[in-house]
Amino acid sequence: MRILDKYILKEFISPFLFGVCAFTAVFIGTGTLYRIANLINTYGASAWAAFRILVLAMPSIIVVTFPMSVLLGSLMAFGRLSSSSELIVMRSGGQNFARLAMPIFVVAFFISIGTTIFNEYVVPRANNAYNTIINEEVKHNVAPATQDHIVLKNVKGANISSLMYARQYNSETKMLTDLTVQEFENDTLVRVEKAEWADWNGAKWVMHDGIIYDLSGGDGVERTMTFDHQALPIVQKPDRINASQKDPDEMTIRELREQIQILDENAVNTNKMKVEMYNRFALPLASLVCAIVGAPLGMQKQRGSSSIGFGISVVVIFIYYTIMTLGNALGNGGRIPPYLAAFLPDIICGITGAVLVYRKSK
Repeated sequence: MRILDKYILKEFISPFLFGVCAFTAVFIGTGTLYRIANLINTYGASAWAAFRILVLAMPSIIVVTFPMSVLLGSLMAFGRLSSSSELIVMRSGGQNFARLAMPIFVVAFFISIGTTIFNEYVVPRANNAYNTIINEEVKHNVAPATQDHIVLKNVKGANISSLMYARQYNSETKMLTDLTVQEFENDTLVRVEKAEWADWNGAKWVMHDGIIYDLSGGDGVERTMTFDHQALPIVQKPDRINASQKDPDEMTIRELREQIQILDENAVNTNKMKVEMYNRFALPLASLVCAIVGAPLGMQKQRGSSSIGFGISVVVIFIYYTIMTLGNALGNGGRIPPYLAAFLPDIICGITGAVLVYRKSK
């Protein structure tokens, strides 16, 4: 079986790598290059800025192309083996289909794990740098006068020391309104402070008309204290507040979880952020799901060029991303739970693939 495993993987790797290059080129050609050309024509973006935008757009595109490429690789690998009757010989030797497809399933599993790590540590930073170049270097955007739902944090080492939520920030008056501040010691919540508003006195932020809840005992609120004026434990200066705010696709899973928690506590709708967080796991899992679907589909009795496998992969990809788009829309609107919205295409396609594998193994 080691010889067969290596042989099947060899058939899989070439179309997989071809798929990564081909699908990436399609995404770049149909979307990224158009946006770059528009930035050059509209804002006069330099060649250096355009090149960096192109490079920084690549990580988020590659993550999307991995499941497509796994699907194409598994379809074409088993399509070729089936068309040349090699699968018949292998199965005549007593091997069922599930065992023959196992090396591709294992590789797809590790691709899913690698994509999850890549999606956590590389993609958010690339997206943040991508948006920074466009907004600050190309468009020279001026920050809006007011911005809603501000979240700021102070970090000591690997732990958060304080986390602040403000319902609105006015950059002209340098004022934060409707604040909630959580203070931590060794990752344990010890104080919650609420204030009507806070302003910048030239050296630090000062909260006004608030209340402090002491939670240091660990058994709920031990005592409360009101105050007229209290220093806000946030170090960001006014000119850095707008710049420090990130879109969901620029955050790591931990940052998303922290922001969701504090927004939930302040009755802010976080469905979209929750769907984004669960998508960080659901999209990488699609590589394994696509392998499970693609392998049995490749055994269809269709002798012909490799364009057949490519065509089937396009149809399956269309179905998968249609379900994903529909699920995300329902999740963002609160129609279904966010975790179900993110994993809905994996569940549907995974069950379909499992049934196909079972039927081919009989």
